[in-house]
Amino acid sequence: MKEQLKTAALTLLVAVSLVQSYLLIYRLPGTGSVVVSSAGYVRTDEMGEQLNVEDTLYPDRMIIHMGEDKHTVFYPNSAFYKLIYARIQARDFAAFQAQPISSEDWEKVAANNPGIELSFGSGLPVPLLQKTMRLAADATFETADIDRIWIYTGAGEEKPRAFFFSSNGQDIYEAKQLDLTVQDVLQHVAFGEEWTPYTPLKNHALYVPSKPIVLAEAVLETDAFTSDQMQRNLFADPAVTRNIHEQDGSEIYTDSKRSLQIEDEGRWMTYTDPAAVPAIRADATESVLSAVDFINQHGGWNGTYRAELTAGSDEDSNADLSVRFRQYYGSLPIFGSGTVRYGYMDLLLQQGTVSFYERSLLETPQVGDQGPQYTLSGGRDLIDRIVKVEEVHGLKVTDLYPAYTPRMNGDTLRLVPGWVAVLSDGTNATFN
Repeated sequence: MKEQLKTAALTLLVAVSLVQSYLLIYRLPGTGSVVVSSAGYVRTDEMGEQLNVEDTLYPDRMIIHMGEDKHTVFYPNSAFYKLIYARIQARDFAAFQAQPISSEDWEKVAANNPGIELSFGSGLPVPLLQKTMRLAADATFETADIDRIWIYTGAGEEKPRAFFFSSNGQDIYEAKQLDLTVQDVLQHVAFGEEWTPYTPLKNHALYVPSKPIVLAEAVLETDAFTSDQMQRNLFADPAVTRNIHEQDGSEIYTDSKRSLQIEDEGRWMTYTDPAAVPAIRADATESVLSAVDFINQHGGWNGTYRAELTAGSDEDSNADLSVRFRQYYGSLPIFGSGTVRYGYMDLLLQQGTVSFYERSLLETPQVGDQGPQYTLSGGRDLIDRIVKVEEVHGLKVTDLYPAYTPRMNGDTLRLVPGWVAVLSDGTNATFN
Protein backbone atom coordinates (compact mmCIF):
# COMPACT_ATOMS: atom_id res chain seq x y z
CA MET A 1 0.00 0.00 0.00
CA LYS A 2 2.82 2.38 0.92
CA GLU A 3 4.58 1.66 -2.37
CA GLN A 4 1.40 2.45 -4.29
CA LEU A 5 1.06 5.79 -2.44
CA LYS A 6 4.70 6.64 -3.18
CA THR A 7 4.18 5.82 -6.85
CA ALA A 8 1.03 7.97 -7.03
CA ALA A 9 2.75 10.87 -5.30
CA LEU A 10 5.77 10.66 -7.62
CA THR A 11 3.49 10.55 -10.67
CA LEU A 12 1.65 13.63 -9.43
CA LEU A 13 4.92 15.53 -8.88
CA VAL A 14 6.13 14.66 -12.39
CA ALA A 15 2.81 15.78 -13.89
CA VAL A 16 2.93 19.11 -12.01
CA SER A 17 6.52 19.63 -13.15
CA LEU A 18 5.57 19.02 -16.78
CA VAL A 19 2.67 21.47 -16.55
CA GLN A 20 4.95 24.14 -15.05
CA SER A 21 7.53 23.57 -17.77
CA TYR A 22 4.82 23.90 -20.43
CA LEU A 23 3.63 27.20 -18.95
CA LEU A 24 7.19 28.59 -18.79
CA ILE A 25 7.94 27.67 -22.39
CA TYR A 26 4.68 28.54 -24.08
CA ARG A 27 3.29 31.21 -21.69
CA LEU A 28 -0.47 31.17 -21.65
CA PRO A 29 -2.26 34.45 -22.48
CA GLY A 30 -1.89 36.93 -19.68
CA THR A 31 1.19 35.27 -18.20
CA GLY A 32 3.78 37.33 -20.16
CA SER A 33 6.48 39.06 -18.17
CA VAL A 34 6.44 42.77 -17.44
CA VAL A 35 9.72 44.60 -17.98
CA VAL A 36 10.67 47.54 -15.79
CA SER A 37 13.32 49.85 -17.23
CA SER A 38 15.97 51.80 -15.36
CA ALA A 39 13.83 54.92 -15.92
CA GLY A 40 11.15 53.46 -13.69
CA TYR A 41 8.41 52.90 -16.25
CA VAL A 42 6.71 49.65 -17.19
CA ARG A 43 7.35 48.36 -20.69
CA THR A 44 5.00 45.65 -21.94
CA ASP A 45 5.51 45.93 -25.71
CA GLU A 46 8.05 43.64 -27.29
CA MET A 47 9.25 45.74 -30.22
CA GLY A 48 12.66 45.58 -31.91
CA GLU A 49 15.58 43.28 -31.16
CA GLN A 50 18.14 43.85 -28.38
CA LEU A 51 21.81 44.51 -29.25
CA ASN A 52 25.05 44.69 -27.29
CA VAL A 53 27.31 47.69 -27.81
CA GLU A 54 29.97 45.54 -29.51
CA ASP A 55 27.40 44.65 -32.19
CA THR A 56 27.59 48.29 -33.35
CA LEU A 57 31.39 48.71 -33.29
CA TYR A 58 33.14 47.60 -36.47
CA PRO A 59 35.11 49.16 -39.37
CA ASP A 60 33.16 50.83 -42.17
CA ARG A 61 35.54 49.23 -44.69
CA MET A 62 38.66 47.12 -44.95
CA ILE A 63 41.34 48.13 -47.46
CA ILE A 64 43.60 45.29 -48.59
CA HIS A 65 47.06 46.33 -49.81
CA MET A 66 48.71 43.59 -51.86
CA GLY A 67 52.03 45.22 -52.78
CA GLU A 68 53.05 46.46 -56.24
CA ASP A 69 50.45 49.23 -55.77
CA LYS A 70 47.57 46.73 -55.94
CA HIS A 71 44.60 47.23 -53.65
CA THR A 72 40.99 46.21 -53.06
CA VAL A 73 38.24 47.05 -50.56
CA PHE A 74 35.97 44.78 -48.50
CA TYR A 75 32.77 46.15 -46.95
CA PRO A 76 30.97 44.99 -43.77
CA ASN A 77 29.16 41.65 -43.77
CA SER A 78 30.98 40.37 -46.87
CA ALA A 79 32.53 36.92 -46.40
CA PHE A 80 36.22 37.93 -46.50
CA TYR A 81 35.61 41.01 -44.36
CA LYS A 82 33.99 38.92 -41.61
CA LEU A 83 36.69 36.24 -41.78
CA ILE A 84 39.63 38.67 -41.57
CA TYR A 85 38.08 40.88 -38.90
CA ALA A 86 37.16 37.89 -36.72
CA ARG A 87 40.78 36.71 -36.85
CA ILE A 88 42.13 40.16 -35.96
CA GLN A 89 39.66 40.43 -33.07
CA ALA A 90 41.09 37.21 -31.63
CA ARG A 91 44.65 38.61 -31.53
CA ASP A 92 46.38 40.56 -28.73
CA PHE A 93 47.88 44.05 -29.19
CA ALA A 94 50.03 45.56 -26.43
CA ALA A 95 53.03 47.78 -25.58
CA PHE A 96 51.81 50.84 -27.50
CA GLN A 97 54.41 53.44 -28.43
CA ALA A 98 53.36 56.94 -29.54
CA GLN A 99 55.03 58.65 -32.51
CA PRO A 100 54.15 61.37 -35.03
CA ILE A 101 52.26 60.33 -38.15
CA SER A 102 55.11 61.73 -40.24
CA SER A 103 57.40 58.93 -39.03
CA GLU A 104 56.34 56.87 -42.08
CA ASP A 105 55.58 57.67 -45.71
CA TRP A 106 52.15 56.04 -45.74
CA GLU A 107 51.64 56.32 -49.50
CA LYS A 108 54.78 54.24 -50.01
CA VAL A 109 53.73 51.81 -47.28
CA ALA A 110 50.38 51.30 -49.02
CA ALA A 111 51.98 50.88 -52.43
CA ASN A 112 54.82 48.52 -51.50
CA ASN A 113 53.80 46.49 -48.44
CA PRO A 114 51.14 43.78 -48.08
CA GLY A 115 48.76 44.79 -45.33
CA ILE A 116 45.26 45.34 -43.96
CA GLU A 117 43.86 48.80 -43.23
CA LEU A 118 40.73 49.06 -41.08
CA SER A 119 38.76 52.32 -41.28
CA PHE A 120 36.62 53.41 -38.32
CA GLY A 121 35.15 56.54 -39.92
CA SER A 122 35.22 59.51 -37.56
CA GLY A 123 36.96 57.38 -34.92
CA LEU A 124 36.26 55.47 -31.73
CA PRO A 125 37.72 55.96 -28.24
CA VAL A 126 40.11 53.20 -27.22
CA PRO A 127 37.81 51.99 -24.38
CA LEU A 128 35.12 51.33 -27.00
CA LEU A 129 37.59 49.57 -29.30
CA GLN A 130 38.44 47.35 -26.35
CA LYS A 131 34.83 46.13 -26.43
CA THR A 132 35.50 44.52 -29.80
CA MET A 133 39.31 44.03 -29.89
CA ARG A 134 41.92 42.72 -27.44
CA LEU A 135 43.97 45.84 -26.65
CA ALA A 136 46.18 46.19 -23.58
CA ALA A 137 46.03 49.99 -23.34
CA ASP A 138 48.35 52.08 -21.19
CA ALA A 139 47.52 55.48 -19.71
CA THR A 140 48.60 57.40 -22.83
CA PHE A 141 46.97 55.21 -25.45
CA GLU A 142 43.63 54.72 -23.68
CA THR A 143 42.77 58.43 -24.01
CA ALA A 144 43.09 58.40 -27.82
CA ASP A 145 40.37 58.26 -30.46
CA ILE A 146 41.31 55.83 -33.23
CA ASP A 147 40.05 56.17 -36.81
CA ARG A 148 42.35 53.66 -38.56
CA ILE A 149 44.27 50.49 -37.78
CA TRP A 150 46.97 49.44 -40.25
CA ILE A 151 48.71 46.09 -40.05
CA TYR A 152 51.39 45.36 -42.63
CA THR A 153 54.55 43.39 -43.23
CA GLY A 154 57.68 44.84 -44.82
CA ALA A 155 60.19 43.08 -47.05
CA GLY A 156 62.62 40.99 -45.01
CA GLU A 157 60.90 41.73 -41.69
CA GLU A 158 60.35 38.82 -39.31
CA LYS A 159 57.11 40.09 -37.82
CA PRO A 160 54.32 42.42 -38.95
CA ARG A 161 53.80 45.95 -37.64
CA ALA A 162 50.50 47.33 -36.33
CA PHE A 163 49.71 51.06 -36.18
CA PHE A 164 46.70 52.75 -34.60
CA PHE A 165 45.96 56.21 -36.07
CA SER A 166 44.57 58.98 -33.90
CA SER A 167 41.62 60.86 -35.36
CA ASN A 168 43.46 64.13 -34.62
CA GLY A 169 45.51 63.43 -37.78
CA GLN A 170 48.82 63.93 -35.98
CA ASP A 171 49.59 60.95 -33.76
CA ILE A 172 49.93 57.21 -34.27
CA TYR A 173 50.50 54.39 -31.79
CA GLU A 174 52.49 51.31 -32.73
CA ALA A 175 51.71 48.05 -30.93
CA LYS A 176 55.16 46.65 -30.25
CA GLN A 177 53.69 43.37 -29.06
CA LEU A 178 51.20 41.48 -31.22
CA ASP A 179 50.59 37.80 -31.79
CA LEU A 180 50.15 38.02 -35.55
CA THR A 181 52.71 36.44 -37.84
CA VAL A 182 53.89 37.51 -41.28
CA GLN A 183 52.16 34.43 -42.67
CA ASP A 184 48.89 35.50 -41.02
CA VAL A 185 49.01 38.87 -42.79
CA LEU A 186 49.96 37.37 -46.15
CA GLN A 187 47.15 34.84 -45.89
CA HIS A 188 44.62 37.60 -45.20
CA VAL A 189 45.97 39.74 -48.04
CA ALA A 190 45.69 36.80 -50.46
CA PHE A 191 41.89 36.93 -50.11
CA GLY A 192 41.92 40.16 -52.10
CA GLU A 193 43.81 38.92 -55.15
CA GLU A 194 40.72 37.86 -57.12
CA TRP A 195 38.55 40.75 -55.93
CA THR A 196 37.68 44.00 -57.77
CA PRO A 197 40.90 46.06 -58.01
CA TYR A 198 40.85 49.56 -56.52
CA THR A 199 43.14 52.45 -57.43
CA PRO A 200 44.33 55.13 -54.99
CA LEU A 201 43.30 58.65 -56.02
CA LYS A 202 46.33 60.76 -55.15
CA ASN A 203 45.85 63.81 -52.90
CA HIS A 204 42.40 62.55 -51.91
CA ALA A 205 43.12 59.52 -49.70
CA LEU A 206 40.41 57.75 -51.73
CA TYR A 207 40.32 54.36 -53.40
CA VAL A 208 38.15 53.97 -56.51
CA PRO A 209 37.26 50.70 -58.26
CA SER A 210 39.08 50.33 -61.57
CA LYS A 211 35.90 49.07 -63.26
CA PRO A 212 32.14 49.56 -62.78
CA ILE A 213 30.34 47.80 -59.93
CA VAL A 214 26.98 46.13 -60.52
CA LEU A 215 24.57 46.18 -57.55
CA ALA A 216 20.91 45.22 -57.31
CA GLU A 217 18.13 47.30 -55.80
CA ALA A 218 16.44 45.80 -52.74
CA VAL A 219 12.66 45.85 -52.38
CA LEU A 220 11.18 45.47 -48.87
CA GLU A 221 7.59 45.36 -47.67
CA THR A 222 7.09 47.53 -44.61
CA ASP A 223 5.08 47.63 -41.42
CA ALA A 224 5.42 50.25 -38.68
CA PHE A 225 5.40 50.73 -34.94
CA THR A 226 2.32 52.68 -33.87
CA SER A 227 2.27 56.02 -32.09
CA ASP A 228 0.50 54.31 -29.16
CA GLN A 229 3.35 51.81 -28.86
CA MET A 230 5.96 54.57 -28.74
CA GLN A 231 3.87 56.60 -26.28
CA ARG A 232 3.62 53.66 -23.89
CA ASN A 233 7.32 52.95 -24.39
CA LEU A 234 8.67 56.45 -23.79
CA PHE A 235 6.46 57.95 -21.07
CA ALA A 236 6.52 56.87 -17.44
CA ASP A 237 2.76 57.37 -17.16
CA PRO A 238 1.05 57.50 -20.58
CA ALA A 239 -2.26 58.33 -18.84
CA VAL A 240 -1.08 61.90 -18.09
CA THR A 241 0.16 62.68 -21.62
CA ARG A 242 -1.76 65.03 -23.92
CA ASN A 243 -2.21 64.38 -27.63
CA ILE A 244 -1.99 67.37 -30.00
CA HIS A 245 -2.79 67.15 -33.72
CA GLU A 246 -0.88 69.67 -35.83
CA GLN A 247 -2.13 71.18 -39.09
CA ASP A 248 0.67 69.51 -41.04
CA GLY A 249 -0.67 66.08 -40.03
CA SER A 250 1.89 65.33 -37.33
CA GLU A 251 0.98 64.27 -33.79
CA ILE A 252 2.60 65.45 -30.56
CA TYR A 253 2.42 63.64 -27.23
CA THR A 254 3.62 65.56 -24.17
CA ASP A 255 3.54 65.26 -20.39
CA SER A 256 4.51 68.96 -20.03
CA LYS A 257 8.17 67.94 -19.81
CA ARG A 258 8.98 65.41 -22.51
CA SER A 259 7.56 65.42 -26.01
CA LEU A 260 7.11 62.83 -28.73
CA GLN A 261 6.38 63.98 -32.28
CA ILE A 262 5.17 61.54 -34.95
CA GLU A 263 5.68 62.74 -38.55
CA ASP A 264 5.73 61.53 -42.16
CA GLU A 265 2.39 59.73 -41.92
CA GLY A 266 3.54 57.79 -38.86
CA ARG A 267 6.90 56.77 -40.32
CA TRP A 268 9.24 58.99 -38.24
CA MET A 269 9.45 59.98 -34.57
CA THR A 270 11.33 62.63 -32.62
CA TYR A 271 11.55 62.48 -28.82
CA THR A 272 12.98 65.24 -26.62
CA ASP A 273 13.65 65.30 -22.89
CA PRO A 274 15.10 68.71 -21.95
CA ALA A 275 16.20 67.58 -18.51
CA ALA A 276 18.64 70.02 -16.94
CA VAL A 277 22.04 68.40 -16.46
CA PRO A 278 25.41 69.90 -15.50
CA ALA A 279 27.53 71.13 -18.40
CA ILE A 280 30.28 68.56 -17.96
CA ARG A 281 32.38 67.32 -20.85
CA ALA A 282 30.72 64.28 -22.40
CA ASP A 283 32.42 60.92 -22.05
CA ALA A 284 32.13 59.23 -25.44
CA THR A 285 32.33 55.67 -24.13
CA GLU A 286 29.66 56.27 -21.49
CA SER A 287 27.50 58.03 -24.09
CA VAL A 288 27.58 55.15 -26.57
CA LEU A 289 26.86 52.60 -23.84
CA SER A 290 23.93 54.73 -22.63
CA ALA A 291 22.67 55.19 -26.20
CA VAL A 292 22.64 51.44 -26.91
CA ASP A 293 20.89 50.75 -23.61
CA PHE A 294 18.33 53.50 -24.29
CA ILE A 295 17.43 52.07 -27.72
CA ASN A 296 17.19 48.57 -26.26
CA GLN A 297 14.57 49.91 -23.84
CA HIS A 298 12.82 52.31 -26.25
CA GLY A 299 11.96 50.60 -29.51
CA GLY A 300 14.84 48.20 -30.04
CA TRP A 301 16.68 47.51 -33.29
CA ASN A 302 15.49 46.39 -36.69
CA GLY A 303 18.55 45.12 -38.55
CA THR A 304 22.30 45.78 -38.48
CA TYR A 305 23.64 49.13 -37.25
CA ARG A 306 27.05 50.79 -36.88
CA ALA A 307 27.89 53.51 -34.33
CA GLU A 308 29.18 56.90 -35.53
CA LEU A 309 30.23 59.61 -33.06
CA THR A 310 30.03 63.38 -33.53
CA ALA A 311 31.15 66.02 -31.06
CA GLY A 312 28.50 68.39 -29.75
CA SER A 313 28.14 71.91 -31.14
CA ASP A 314 28.59 73.58 -27.74
CA GLU A 315 32.24 74.62 -27.99
CA ASP A 316 32.32 76.25 -24.57
CA SER A 317 31.40 73.20 -22.51
CA ASN A 318 31.43 70.42 -25.10
CA ALA A 319 28.84 68.90 -22.77
CA ASP A 320 26.83 67.01 -25.37
CA LEU A 321 27.70 64.29 -27.82
CA SER A 322 25.76 63.02 -30.81
CA VAL A 323 25.62 59.31 -31.56
CA ARG A 324 24.30 58.12 -34.91
CA PHE A 325 23.58 54.47 -35.52
CA ARG A 326 23.73 53.94 -39.28
CA GLN A 327 21.67 51.03 -40.60
CA TYR A 328 23.17 48.54 -43.05
CA TYR A 329 21.50 46.32 -45.60
CA GLY A 330 23.86 43.55 -46.63
CA SER A 331 27.32 45.10 -46.97
CA LEU A 332 26.28 48.70 -47.58
CA PRO A 333 24.97 51.51 -45.38
CA ILE A 334 21.55 53.06 -45.99
CA PHE A 335 21.87 56.76 -46.72
CA GLY A 336 18.55 58.39 -45.79
CA SER A 337 17.76 61.78 -47.30
CA GLY A 338 15.31 64.59 -46.66
CA THR A 339 12.86 62.92 -49.02
CA VAL A 340 12.73 59.60 -47.14
CA ARG A 341 14.09 59.59 -43.60
CA TYR A 342 15.15 56.03 -42.97
CA GLY A 343 18.33 54.13 -42.16
CA TYR A 344 19.60 55.82 -39.02
CA MET A 345 18.89 56.62 -35.38
CA ASP A 346 20.20 59.86 -33.87
CA LEU A 347 20.65 60.47 -30.15
CA LEU A 348 21.99 63.49 -28.30
CA LEU A 349 23.41 62.76 -24.86
CA GLN A 350 24.33 65.08 -22.02
CA GLN A 351 26.46 63.48 -19.32
CA GLY A 352 25.12 60.07 -20.35
CA THR A 353 21.47 61.20 -20.36
CA VAL A 354 19.52 61.06 -23.64
CA SER A 355 17.94 64.45 -24.36
CA PHE A 356 17.07 63.85 -28.03
CA TYR A 357 16.14 60.68 -29.91
CA GLU A 358 14.86 60.30 -33.47
CA ARG A 359 14.34 57.25 -35.64
CA SER A 360 12.19 55.65 -38.30
CA LEU A 361 9.13 53.72 -37.14
CA LEU A 362 9.21 51.46 -40.20
CA GLU A 363 9.71 47.74 -39.71
CA THR A 364 11.27 45.82 -42.60
CA PRO A 365 12.47 42.23 -43.09
CA GLN A 366 16.18 41.49 -42.83
CA VAL A 367 16.20 40.31 -46.46
CA GLY A 368 13.91 41.65 -49.18
CA ASP A 369 13.31 40.90 -52.83
CA GLN A 370 15.88 41.74 -55.48
CA GLY A 371 14.96 44.59 -57.81
CA PRO A 372 16.61 45.90 -60.98
CA GLN A 373 20.39 46.05 -61.26
CA TYR A 374 22.37 49.28 -61.34
CA THR A 375 25.85 49.81 -62.77
CA LEU A 376 27.87 52.16 -60.58
CA SER A 377 30.62 53.97 -62.44
CA GLY A 378 34.25 53.02 -61.90
CA GLY A 379 37.70 53.81 -63.26
CA ARG A 380 38.18 56.99 -65.28
CA ASP A 381 34.45 57.67 -65.43
CA LEU A 382 34.17 57.66 -61.64
CA ILE A 383 37.22 59.89 -61.26
CA ASP A 384 35.64 62.36 -63.72
CA ARG A 385 32.43 62.31 -61.66
CA ILE A 386 34.41 63.09 -58.50
CA VAL A 387 36.10 66.03 -60.22
CA LYS A 388 32.71 67.29 -61.44
CA VAL A 389 31.23 67.09 -57.93
CA GLU A 390 34.16 69.14 -56.62
CA GLU A 391 33.70 71.75 -59.35
CA VAL A 392 29.96 72.07 -58.76
CA HIS A 393 30.27 72.40 -54.96
CA GLY A 394 33.64 74.16 -54.82
CA LEU A 395 34.78 71.65 -52.18
CA LYS A 396 37.10 68.68 -52.04
CA VAL A 397 35.74 65.13 -51.88
CA THR A 398 37.22 63.58 -48.72
CA ASP A 399 35.44 60.23 -48.76
CA LEU A 400 33.58 58.01 -51.21
CA TYR A 401 31.56 54.85 -50.62
CA PRO A 402 28.66 52.90 -52.15
CA ALA A 403 25.36 53.08 -50.27
CA TYR A 404 21.63 52.54 -50.62
CA THR A 405 19.24 55.49 -50.93
CA PRO A 406 15.73 54.71 -49.59
CA ARG A 407 12.65 55.50 -51.67
CA MET A 408 9.03 54.82 -50.73
CA ASN A 409 6.46 53.39 -53.12
CA GLY A 410 3.25 53.07 -51.10
CA ASP A 411 4.06 50.59 -48.32
CA THR A 412 7.10 49.29 -50.21
CA LEU A 413 10.62 50.49 -49.43
CA ARG A 414 13.11 50.50 -52.29
CA LEU A 415 16.85 50.64 -51.56
CA VAL A 416 18.59 52.05 -54.63
CA PRO A 417 22.41 51.66 -54.84
CA GLY A 418 24.66 54.59 -55.72
CA TRP A 419 27.82 56.46 -54.77
CA VAL A 420 27.98 58.86 -51.80
CA ALA A 421 30.68 61.54 -51.97
CA VAL A 422 31.52 63.25 -48.67
CA LEU A 423 32.68 66.85 -49.09
CA SER A 424 35.21 68.70 -46.96
CA ASP A 425 32.47 70.62 -45.13
CA GLY A 426 30.77 67.37 -44.08
CA THR A 427 27.92 67.56 -46.60
CA ASN A 428 27.21 64.77 -49.07
CA ALA A 429 26.49 64.36 -52.76
CA THR A 430 24.95 61.19 -54.21
CA PHE A 431 25.05 59.84 -57.76
CA ASN A 432 24.72 56.53 -59.62
